[in-house]
Amino acid sequence: MIEHLPALMVAVPLFGAFIAPLFKKHYKGVSMWAALITGSTVILSLLLAKEVVTNGIMVYVFGADKPSIVLPSGYAVPIRIMFEVDAMGAFMAISATLMSFIGAIYSYTHVEKEAGLEKYYALLMLLETGILGMVLTGDLFNLFVFLEIAGIAGSALVGFRNYRGEASEAGIKYLIVSAVASLMVLFAVAILYGQYGNLNLAYIAKNVSFNMVDMIALGLLFTSFAMKCGAVPMHYWVPDAYTEVPAGINPPLLVATYASLYALFRVSFTLFANVVIDLARVGWIMSILGVLTMFIGVTMALVQKDVKRLMSYHAISQTGYMLLGVGVGLTVLHDPSKLAEFGRDAMAGGVFHIINHIIYKSLLLMTAGALFYVTGTRNLNEMGGLARKMPITTISFMVGAAAISGLPPFNGFASKLLIYETSYRLNPLLTVFAMVTSVLTLASFVKVFASAFLGPPLEKFQEKREVPKPMVIAMVILAVLCILFGLFPNIVLDKLVYPAVDALINFAQYHSWGGLA
Repeated sequence: MIEHLPALMVAVPLFGAFIAPLFKKHYKGVSMWAALITGSTVILSLLLAKEVVTNGIMVYVFGADKPSIVLPSGYAVPIRIMFEVDAMGAFMAISATLMSFIGAIYSYTHVEKEAGLEKYYALLMLLETGILGMVLTGDLFNLFVFLEIAGIAGSALVGFRNYRGEASEAGIKYLIVSAVASLMVLFAVAILYGQYGNLNLAYIAKNVSFNMVDMIALGLLFTSFAMKCGAVPMHYWVPDAYTEVPAGINPPLLVATYASLYALFRVSFTLFANVVIDLARVGWIMSILGVLTMFIGVTMALVQKDVKRLMSYHAISQTGYMLLGVGVGLTVLHDPSKLAEFGRDAMAGGVFHIINHIIYKSLLLMTAGALFYVTGTRNLNEMGGLARKMPITTISFMVGAAAISGLPPFNGFASKLLIYETSYRLNPLLTVFAMVTSVLTLASFVKVFASAFLGPPLEKFQEKREVPKPMVIAMVILAVLCILFGLFPNIVLDKLVYPAVDALINFAQYHSWGGLA
């Protein structure tokens, strides 16, 4: 079974998605089915991560023994696909499966009154399939296919509440952005296939010459994945999508966003890192993009009255920290002394912040969903005094707010501290912007806490109570993870994060499988 883990990671949620429509009008059945399938993928992802960390890169081949067949005309047609799973891919797979499982639990009661739940859960599992395919594949065209699957499923989920005009608009906007990004990826794939006659990432990386055509391909890939991960100035779709999507879908949708960030890192470190070019320039672009993203995102959040939209702008802001950390590492990638001195730790901060942000941002968006579930509004001006009525939601919000603001002993502090220290070594101004952003983030969430939870309960909320148990369980799990990752960061860093970082840095090990393509 172990050798088939990469295939099972995609096959299990795909099977679950195809079975889900059979549960039409049986919402409890389809909810439990989705929880069972996504829970199974969590176990599979942990087994996969253990195998990869213990024994190194895991390669799984779909199709024929030979990479391609040659037609009588002399044209070579690829006839197989390879999954090439290293520690970075396994790290992202754990994030995807865990958040899909949490989302399925939360959705059990959060969307129970909605129509078409068999479609909802089918799309949730299809979204998980797309994400897992993106982070496990070693094939460029396969990456495009799974990017499309995740994009289509994500847009349908964003627009799921189609009786709301805002949801339909957000879904269409997400679909258009996904289509444009996918089209650019497809163009880049075509360019690289025309150049090298192969679609395998490791093979192309070993043979890339980085001529003008390759530079165009890099530009297309960099732009498309930056657009899909919500980096400034291509962030315009994020607030609408995260605000309108049901709160149970926010966790896997966050991972879908950062699967594109993973693809950006994979392209930068694996596909083109072997070329002797000034990668420092690409790293600086990524770092500056990160600073702009974090600062613009947080300043836009400060003026919001819609609690979920406010948190959505913070999702943009936090993406900037990841870009900054990994950008600093990319800047010094070809300088062994600086890479060992602070570059590796900078990348660790950025990668660690991915899973930290996924955890606490999912928690915060779920607390926003809980507020909407109880009050029927997302407007902070129409809330107040809910701490006494919703104590567990209040505590969960406080944990998430402290984590996103970078306060100890929560998980956001651990990853942000690494980013502060290492970006200072490259340029102190980068750290100044990062720390100011954290202060503004704290101010923003103090406003939310005061508006929604403090004060005497409003008369219209006198009879309101805490949200149902499945929603509470999902929030508590994430709150506990925020605390555990903050109290024991070294365990997470040593077991998950540094192996993932080393997999990006030691690109030669990934390239060694290019001969199989």
